[in-house]
Amino acid sequence: MTGGAEAADRGPTGKERQRVRTEQESAVEHYGGERTPDGPSDPGAPPGETVIVRAPTEARNPRTLDIDRLSVLDVLRRINAEDATVPAAVEAVLPELARAVELGVAAPLSRAAIHYFGAGTSGRIAAQDAAELPPTYGVPPEWVVSHHAGGGAALVRAVEGIEDDWESGRADASGLTPGSLAVGLAASGRTPYVGGALEAARERSAATVLISANPDAPLAEHVDVHVGVDTGAEVIAGSTRMKAGTAQKLALNAFSTAVMVRMGRTYSNLMVGVDASNGKLRGRVVTILAQASGAGEEDCARALTEAGGDTRTALVSLLAGVPAAEAREALAGARGRVRDALAGLS
Repeated sequence: MTGGAEAADRGPTGKERQRVRTEQESAVEHYGGERTPDGPSDPGAPPGETVIVRAPTEARNPRTLDIDRLSVLDVLRRINAEDATVPAAVEAVLPELARAVELGVAAPLSRAAIHYFGAGTSGRIAAQDAAELPPTYGVPPEWVVSHHAGGGAALVRAVEGIEDDWESGRADASGLTPGSLAVGLAASGRTPYVGGALEAARERSAATVLISANPDAPLAEHVDVHVGVDTGAEVIAGSTRMKAGTAQKLALNAFSTAVMVRMGRTYSNLMVGVDASNGKLRGRVVTILAQASGAGEEDCARALTEAGGDTRTALVSLLAGVPAAEAREALAGARGRVRDALAGLS
């Protein structure tokens, strides 16, 4: 698929949504009769339902069947051996991740934002990634926004059942604008909260990405890009905070870092978006300036002062040999990209 608007045309709407959710969870046993688009078939039966998910992450791992009979060291060896398989699984989906990065770069360029949606471990990984981007790359916090099922309270204490709320996901995605990117994270690839968010994003002409640990994720049918990392069965069946969580962290960190690189928030492999807001950060920036320019630390500290603490302005000033004001103007014309600003000055 090539666009959020096109995906929206093929996505479920209205009463169809409830039917599609049931079809996506094909292995479902309900207490209270079979669920239909108009409600339970047996309204008098006890409420609730048992959802049996057939995702790879729920399977038993044949390599750890005896884990409860091993020594501590051997338990750790089994866990470590399983963890070692994750990077290769992520490598296998790098082409899909690259497509997601291109969508991520397009969002800020169109004055829109990247939104993460997740529940449980997935949501916590998303929140951490989004929180660390502004201080690391000097980007506005509204560039990348995380949404966790159940809100902030659920980040520190699990709120059971909230991930099953499709409408809550829709509500959290109601503020997306055309050109935005919605990134849903769901280990099983079927989390209703994430599904609701992605559906609402499509309706608002936003691009959509799903990062899962299930190559056959049910929610993948209507997204623009599915990054389905095949991590297989967990060490402890269904414990997706393990390999699936590791894969999601690797994929999301790589995604956001690549977006920042493509947006010009680095120079070589150095962080040049860091704002020198305290003594420790000022020292780090001086080191970065010295590494990038080859100038002495005193000259770098002086350039940083003249640049008003702006790392990129100081760096362009040092590399091009121009005053801070001229460096700042060149960066403005180059959308903040150091290499482009230098090319313009030369």
